[in-house]
Amino acid sequence: MADTITAKELMSQKNDFVIIDVRESDELDGGKIVDSVHMPLGLSIRNAKKKQIEGIRGKKICTYCGTGYRGNIAADELVKEGFDAITLEGGYPSWNQS
Repeated sequence: MADTITAKELMSQKNDFVIIDVRESDELDGGKIVDSVHMPLGLSIRNAKKKQIEGIRGKKICTYCGTGYRGNIAADELVKEGFDAITLEGGYPSWNQS
């Protein structure tokens, strides 16, 4: 399990993170965190393994999805590849409630 951050904590530290939305394209209609990068789960894992996101290595990363499940998987995989990644607890719905 990846480390988590609450929506309130992330809101107060938003500028310290590269925020990655790992949801699928059709899930974005309901909104997204402003300035987040859309990179679906499978693509984020492939990009990390193929060294295609080295530009964000060394930066703090926060992943999120629709419930927290895929965000957790993405953060776990990024950590395995040497990135500093956590996930948004509760996913995008928690962001909307804060």
